[in-house]
Amino acid sequence: MEKLEKMADFFAVRINMYDEHMLNDVEGCKECYEKMAEYVPEGSKRLLDLGCGTGLELEGIFRRLPFISVTGVDLCEAMLCRLKEKYADKSISLICGDYFTADFGRGYDCALSFQTMHHFSKEKKAELYKKIFDCLTDEGIYIECDYMVETQAEENHWFSENTRIRQEQGIAEDGYYHYDTPCTAENQRLLLKGAGFASVEQAMRIENTTMLVARKG
Repeated sequence: MEKLEKMADFFAVRINMYDEHMLNDVEGCKECYEKMAEYVPEGSKRLLDLGCGTGLELEGIFRRLPFISVTGVDLCEAMLCRLKEKYADKSISLICGDYFTADFGRGYDCALSFQTMHHFSKEKKAELYKKIFDCLTDEGIYIECDYMVETQAEENHWFSENTRIRQEQGIAEDGYYHYDTPCTAENQRLLLKGAGFASVEQAMRIENTTMLVARKG
């Protein structure tokens, strides 16, 4: 079995192929990058991007809202450097760290994440969603595009495999290592509702790439 890689290392060594892979190889991502931009509220001044990577999701957003101020959070320094190069003329503040513990402040009109939440446990996500809820303005929204499976059996399988592999390799359950543990869209929706969001709608789904829009007010 291939040894699990630390999350930041996994993406750092793949940075030169990352954009092409996400746009061309992961079913639904190209379409969802564009669709996500449509849901950012008109007039938004501040945006939080969790697990921002190289910022592929920001291209469409900057076309619509060229003067929006973005705070991006990611574990991988190499990814953040690439993002900074792409959008050197934009208002961007970057935090190299994990979004569970990072202090990214409050007062955001919109928060978003793209293909990052499926690496973590439901307990960790429930904790984070409350943090996201609190960081938004009263009418703020959170947009999540992620790998989500169709059935509870699939979800159970991947979480069980993650536990087994970590035990075999002596990796702590809460360590940041790259392994996919997707939830069902319904379980993601319930986690967001549990964090306080008034409504959660499924905006798009292509294969397992699924977009949810959670509204605070």
